[in-house]
Amino acid sequence: MTAISPAEPAALDPVLARARVGDQRAFAELVAPLRRELHAHCYRMLGSTHDADDALQEALLRAWRGLARFEGRSSVRSWLYTVATRTCLDAVAGRQRRAMPVDLGPASDRAVPDDRPVADVAWLGPYPDAGLPDGPAAPHARYEQREAVELAFVAALQHLPGNQRAALLLFEVLGFSAAEIAAMMATSVTSVNSALARARRIVADRVPAPSQQRTLRQLNDARLRQLVDGYATALENGDAPALVALLTEDVTWSMPPIPHWYRGLAAVTDFARAVPLTSCGQWRHLRAAANGQPTVASYLRRDGQGSFLAWSVNVLTVRGGRIAEITSFVGEDHVIRIGLPATLPAAAPAQAHAERTAT
Repeated sequence: MTAISPAEPAALDPVLARARVGDQRAFAELVAPLRRELHAHCYRMLGSTHDADDALQEALLRAWRGLARFEGRSSVRSWLYTVATRTCLDAVAGRQRRAMPVDLGPASDRAVPDDRPVADVAWLGPYPDAGLPDGPAAPHARYEQREAVELAFVAALQHLPGNQRAALLLFEVLGFSAAEIAAMMATSVTSVNSALARARRIVADRVPAPSQQRTLRQLNDARLRQLVDGYATALENGDAPALVALLTEDVTWSMPPIPHWYRGLAAVTDFARAVPLTSCGQWRHLRAAANGQPTVASYLRRDGQGSFLAWSVNVLTVRGGRIAEITSFVGEDHVIRIGLPATLPAAAPAQAHAERTAT
């Protein structure tokens, strides 16, 4: 291939032409419409918002440095996805896959009150979904944009080798063809189709149907509000019966980076009564936006004085009008990353979640 030289910008988009000769503002303008979706792609590949931040920054740096060699034979979008995907594949090759507590061992039958975080596991993290579009990225994409950041889907992706993960996302989520993906990943169409077939089998085994997006669209808005506000209110009031009334019989509760997790109404109720409802302190909550699912951010005050401190992001999975899974991502940094404050004032009323939302 013969690269287009900086002296031949006439055939290019004017913004691209300026960027290719070193105009950083033009490059920023070129990238801006794609930055949000590229970041989501990096999160799906890596399972961590922090890692997605780093990968996107590195990908854009690589793109800037290599822009003069961009020949314009594909779209800028395809080229940037090529750079971002290869950057993520480099990261995947050198790191542990992101895990959830369910990956480490069986559920606990009884509460483990003195459970401690495990630091030597690369944990899956929540994703701030504000700004993600509702529909698919391309007409023939199988997954909607928000479906593709749901916890079950992203967790399933972490069980795939990097090439299968990339092929599935590029084809099923972003709508690239097998031939385009082969060019992006420097492989053959046959290899891409093989990777796709294997990835689909694994994801199908691990991701329940229907998706949360389809479930939420079928759910009455009043019932969804009742679930979200009811969860927060039950914790704030220490009301175990009110919490139990919201849950399915086979509900699960996990709290990465804490390794123990609970399955079934009896085990979850035992844990709730022993830990968050009685022994932690006072709770306040704000509604949040994460992973395309109903989400509540928890704030805790242990000694009855001072401010409420950011504690966790609780992503709720809904089925049949009840909460089927609670995934509590423990850590102040998770709360901050979804756009909420690190503290709430002591004067904040209970059920503050009814007045506040993430942006």
